[in-house]
Amino acid sequence: MRSVTISSLAVLAAATVVSLALGKPASSLADRQQLATTTTIQVKGGEFFFRLSKKSIARPGKVMFVFKNIGHVMHDFTINGKKTPLISPGKTARLAVTFKKKAKYHYLCTVPGHAAAGMNGVFTVR
Repeated sequence: MRSVTISSLAVLAAATVVSLALGKPASSLADRQQLATTTTIQVKGGEFFFRLSKKSIARPGKVMFVFKNIGHVMHDFTINGKKTPLISPGKTARLAVTFKKKAKYHYLCTVPGHAAAGMNGVFTVR
């Protein structure tokens, strides 16, 4: 528990220093804490679907998508201009994405025909 607190404090202090160095006023404590956190979303994909553990987040920020291919052929996961490599059946890949504004973001598998067959959806940043 103590190392988590020290780590969080270090990130918050670094965010404040960067903010001041850029000549911008320090943001609120809540904004700095949000910068220090990452939301993790589990994604399972197969023929021909994606299942996300959450389809939205409450505010812009960093999301770590953990994509597991539970299908029988290779798939990838693409969102907001970022994409995993093609993932073999049974394998997992991580994809870090920072959402900077509230919007709806489309996700899909880029293997030809897979999105049209159902491997697509919408992720919302509220």
